[in-house]
Parts: sequence; C-alpha cells; structure tokens
Amino acid sequence: MTGRRTRTGSLGRKVAVTVAYLLCLLGTMVGVGVFGGTPIADAAGGLLSADATHLAPGSGAFSIWSVIYAGLAGYTLWQWWDHTDPRRLAWPAAMSMVLNAAWILVVQAGQVWGSVLVIVVLLAVLALILVRLVAVGARSRVETVVADGTFGLYLGWVCVATCANVAAALAGSGVDGGASPQWWATAVLAVAAAVGVALALYGHGRLAVAAALGWGLAWIAVGRSDGGLTSTTTAVAAVVAAVVVVLATVAARLRAPHPRGSLRRGGDPA
Repeated sequence: MTGRRTRTGSLGRKVAVTVAYLLCLLGTMVGVGVFGGTPIADAAGGLLSADATHLAPGSGAFSIWSVIYAGLAGYTLWQWWDHTDPRRLAWPAAMSMVLNAAWILVVQAGQVWGSVLVIVVLLAVLALILVRLVAVGARSRVETVVADGTFGLYLGWVCVATCANVAAALAGSGVDGGASPQWWATAVLAVAAAVGVALALYGHGRLAVAAALGWGLAWIAVGRSDGGLTSTTTAVAAVVAAVVVVLATVAARLRAPHPRGSLRRGGDPA
C-alpha cells in the first residue's frame, strides 16, 4: 500500500510540473503578443519598457528567457525519470512556473504593483529552491545542468527583474527619484551587488546565479548608455555591481571545492 501511494504521489508531482510548464509557455506567448495581447514592453503604459526607468535593462537582456525556458523544459522532462525527488524541488519548481505566467497576466492587466507582489513571491520561491539545491547536491551532471543550472539562472535573473519591476511601479506612482534618479538607482544597484555576494557565499560560488545576475546588471549598463534614457552614473554603477558579483562568485567557488551536502563528492554546483 505504501509503495502504491508513493507511485501515485510521484505521478501527481510529475504531472503537476508538466502542467505548470505548459502554463508558463502559454503565459509567455500571451506576453509576447502571440494571441493578440500587448507585449510586456508596451503593457501598463510602457512602465516596463527598456527606457522607462534607470533600472530597466536594455531590450537584449530578455533573450536570457530563451535559455531559462529551455532549461525548464529540460527539468520538466528530466523529472519524469526522477522518481524520488530527494531534493524536494518539484513543487516549488511548479509554483515558480505558475507565478511566471501569473506575472505576465497581471502586467497585461496593467496592475504594476500587483506584478511586484507576484515577482516578490516568485523570488522567495526561487530562494527556497536554492536552499534545497545547496542542502543536497546533484546526483549527476545532467541534474546539475537541468536543476542547479536552470534554477540558478532563473534566480539570478529574477533578482535583477525585481529591482526593475519595483522601479517601474514607483515611477508609475510618481516616485522617480526627483532631481537625482541616478543616485537612487546607484543605491539599488549596490544592494543588488550585496545580494549577489550573499548568494555567492551561500551557494559556494554557483556560476549560473552569477551569470544571470551579471548579465542583467550589464544590460542595465547598456540601457543607460544607449537609448532614450542615458545616465553615465547608473551605467558605471551597474558595471561595477556586475564585476563585484562575478568576482565574489569566483572567490567563493575557489574557497569551496566540494559543495556542501553533495551526494557525490566532487560534483560542481552550477
């Protein structure tokens, strides 16, 4: 009887992740206007466009979603062979994908502050996934790529996206930093760099997290260097923040050659 319940629970988990991924894809298609909806950059009065605030990444930054979605597809397929899910990733992974779709729909409805609430919850879910990834190491190289790599990229990017989302909501409410928005943006970028350093230390130098964070911060620099809203101060601050995150990650990785809690010694965290 116990074995039957275990198999039933395993099947339910796998189906839930698969359905969540399909919802995530559907939400993305809505967000890019496949079904006639308003693209994210034009939704909510353009508050989330590349030139809306000092913390908005340049439009090229969003190509990272192609990599994240491919990784989520890989994880969704791989978890059908992961019968035990010892790292307890499946349910928060499914929740993260549903929240992704929900964020897009909320933005489409023009509710920018509502989208802030959704993305903060998404960030918390991805942080929980990181905790579980660190606690129990990957059992294979494939798992390292589709689980550690995918959710590391996802977390790193959402850290940057949360900053941009909050800035957009504040701008929509008339709070734009007054006469010196670049200094407010610099302060937020300093916080983002500190978060990146903390994630590097906690995750023992996970490359995927740093790659996505560095990518997003670098594209903020690009956005403030070339576009409708330029700011040398913000661009330099974003570059410095990206460099700090990358260097902290390399240092943390060199100090921790064997990831904590790994099921196999020597398995590198992504």
